[in-house]
Amino acid sequence: MKKSGAALARFALEQLGVKHTFGIPGVHNTELYDELNASASITPVLVGHECGAAFMADAVSRTSEQIGTLVIVPAAGVTHAASGIGEAGLDGIPMLIISGGIHSANGRQYQLHDMDQHSLIKPISKAQFKITRHADVIPLFYEAYRIATTGEPGPVFVELPYNIGNFLGEVDDMPTYQAASKTSELPNAAIIEAAERLLAAKQPGIFVGWGGMGASRALQTLAELLEAPVCTTLQGLSAFPSNHPLHTGMGFGAYAVPAATNAFAECDCLLAIGTRFAEIPTGSYSMPVPTQLIHLDINPQVFNANFAAQLTLQGDAQQLVPALLAAVQQRRKPHAERGVAKRIAHDKHAYQASWLNHDSQGRVNPMRFCADLREQLSDDAIVVADDGNHTFLLAELMPIHGPRQFISPSDFNAMGYCIPAVIGAKLANPSRPVVGVVGDGAVRMTGLELLTASSLKLGAVVFVFNDGELSQIAQAQEIPYNRKTCSVLPNLDLQALAKACSVEFVRIHNNQDCAAGIRQALALAEQQHTVLVDVAIDYSKRTRFTEGVVKATLQRFTPRDKVRVISRALWRRVTG
Repeated sequence: MKKSGAALARFALEQLGVKHTFGIPGVHNTELYDELNASASITPVLVGHECGAAFMADAVSRTSEQIGTLVIVPAAGVTHAASGIGEAGLDGIPMLIISGGIHSANGRQYQLHDMDQHSLIKPISKAQFKITRHADVIPLFYEAYRIATTGEPGPVFVELPYNIGNFLGEVDDMPTYQAASKTSELPNAAIIEAAERLLAAKQPGIFVGWGGMGASRALQTLAELLEAPVCTTLQGLSAFPSNHPLHTGMGFGAYAVPAATNAFAECDCLLAIGTRFAEIPTGSYSMPVPTQLIHLDINPQVFNANFAAQLTLQGDAQQLVPALLAAVQQRRKPHAERGVAKRIAHDKHAYQASWLNHDSQGRVNPMRFCADLREQLSDDAIVVADDGNHTFLLAELMPIHGPRQFISPSDFNAMGYCIPAVIGAKLANPSRPVVGVVGDGAVRMTGLELLTASSLKLGAVVFVFNDGELSQIAQAQEIPYNRKTCSVLPNLDLQALAKACSVEFVRIHNNQDCAAGIRQALALAEQQHTVLVDVAIDYSKRTRFTEGVVKATLQRFTPRDKVRVISRALWRRVTG
């Protein structure tokens, strides 16, 4: 039979369960967009910028079982989307990137959008394909999906050239997608050894990343049997419920909240699950990891990269953690409780009180905001953060109750993530509340995607923490330099932005406005309105993370550089 490459691509995407694609049509993919428009199960979403498209696709993958999918033009579309692709690539998030391509058989040079896209995309993607025959379209889409979703997930790039996508070609059949089994042989000897080490420890602890997301239930039981405190990475914040008595927060050490610092102070055996010990969750590598480290991850390359492990278990946490739990249950003997949960509860309460007692000088106290928001959100709500000071405020102060309910940029750390990601998360989870928190710096990057949200009639809320600075960087500048260079922002009229994008607007001036403002915004969202909320946030109290990372970074300097930095900081404090 004869089919266009675009028709074959549409069939493959329908088979893979794709519900939305994100991007902007151009001359190289108009045929594919026409096919998607005719699909009964796929809705193509027009975005304002391909960077936003990539963040939307990322959020679909993070918050659902669907795979986020881009349909973009070649060259400029790829470079525009690169930040979102890089975020997914470094964070281990599956994504399909379908790009148009130049006519690959006309023999012409210097065609529109003519460039080596594959070399550009290779460092930030898991695999790259260029389709050369119509018969390869469906099999290559299935293979791209398989690669993107197995092992450590990641983005896969597929180029559909103009002459394949737009023109007819011969194919023998259109095979349906057959999912492969994900079960694999377990490292039973290592699992038994891990169980015995954890049971022999005086104070075991558990550190969980995004890779542990699918094992959340088994993790809770394992932690309870071991009476082990549990901390997470930033990306894995929702891998363990923060309303569980053994949850402590993000990371442990001097940069973490007191509940984590104290609970892990005597940890003599650490079980790390689905984490790479990257810079952010380890407090710039200052995490005091004990000598006895058991590291479980699907990617063996992460073992011993930053911290030496005495025992490694390679595989999917969704399979390995239940097996480890069973081994612990078989070997565990009754022991006297150590009172870990009681101490964690005391430290959490004291830390929250220290924030509530902070004088916010007529602005919104971050703890007050988080407490009021948590009280009004349902347990299944999804919280999206951007990159900035608010990210770590939420990590320290905003309880997250279930898996995949908190997403934010992590290792790639791209600003501008939140507003597009709110759109992707809401499209993938239409019946669940979705709220975003974005800084006034990041809203300048992708704020016009609010127009995308309003055009889709998405009932979601975006809270803008508005303080007039790139606060995370401004705070990092203030300590050593006593200067804020290029981190003070010109005023942005958020109400005018809301009007321009046809979204509702709410303003929260102070603590007294907080509960009512949140209630108003959530009520409007329930009526299918997108809502932008201007929050006059107070950033005068620093997070433990910021204070800890500044100290940890300084400690790694050579003595000469340390003296130089400290001397300059003191001199500028004196001279102004």
